[in-house]
Amino acid sequence: MIAVPVDLPDSALEAEILDDLVRVEASLVKTAHPDDELLTDASRHLIAAGGKRFRAMLVLLAAQFGDPRDPRVIDAAVAIELTHLATLFHDDVMDEALVRRGHPSVNSRWSNSVAILTGDFLFAQASRILADLGPQAIRIQAETFTRLVTGQMAETIGVRPGQDPLDHYMHVATEKTGSLIATAGRFGALFSGAPADVADRIAVACEQLGVAWQLSDDVIDIASDSAQSGKTPGTDLRQGVRTLPVLYALRSPVQSPSDTRLRWLLSEADLTDETLLGEALGLLRGHHAMKESRADVLNWALGARKEIMTLPDVPARAAFLALCEFVERRTG
Repeated sequence: MIAVPVDLPDSALEAEILDDLVRVEASLVKTAHPDDELLTDASRHLIAAGGKRFRAMLVLLAAQFGDPRDPRVIDAAVAIELTHLATLFHDDVMDEALVRRGHPSVNSRWSNSVAILTGDFLFAQASRILADLGPQAIRIQAETFTRLVTGQMAETIGVRPGQDPLDHYMHVATEKTGSLIATAGRFGALFSGAPADVADRIAVACEQLGVAWQLSDDVIDIASDSAQSGKTPGTDLRQGVRTLPVLYALRSPVQSPSDTRLRWLLSEADLTDETLLGEALGLLRGHHAMKESRADVLNWALGARKEIMTLPDVPARAAFLALCEFVERRTG
């Protein structure tokens, strides 16, 4: 199995990606080893907690459209993963998170200041790697980071007066999540020497795939039980986060007493109460909002699929299509 639970259609390609992910992991650990002992411990804390390494995997898959043995490819994958890890340190501070990947978050184990500085350190390490890859890499990273911050700022500020909450949510999803996943695909193609037009198409496909993945997480948080997803259902609801199904439910016309009850639960109730949370989950699961949310996931995945089908017919193209199919299946 690779970074996500998808069997790639080509066993030789899957073995190659697995080998390269091992190299990425070793480089991550090595990079997170500054002279300062606390910074080393804090940096490696989240790396050791694991993770899908989804973005690194996309770098490696995209490199298959050029020369995947180009040494710059592994460096680019490490830089992308370091950037992603750095955003998680900062996210946990902003969200006051206590747990990350089943382990105490750095901000809860040490302090907010340590978490922020550790994230800054990982950003710096990513920038150092990219500087060796050339000015184009730095420019792309800067543009990506601008989008990341823009998305995070929009999420932090919330919906502005007169703004459509659904438009706001999709803006956050594309900027905060889709942007770095798009750059992962672009870096893989770019530093393997793939043609520029191939790199552009892969970037577009990866962004759409990334947004589809984020939206599918929203659906799974409502629709799946713990045994299916491995996560506690209703986590976003419990935290007061209005994800895609909730936004669709709140904008739907009230046509029955259960609609009225659901609207009250989603807008006014204290959903840290497990009884109220369970009721909200039950009503949401039977609401048309879930169908609308699943349709959005499929539309984004379809957009990615259309871009992927324009790419050269190499085993990596089938692998990207398998990722699209996985996102579609996991959403139900």
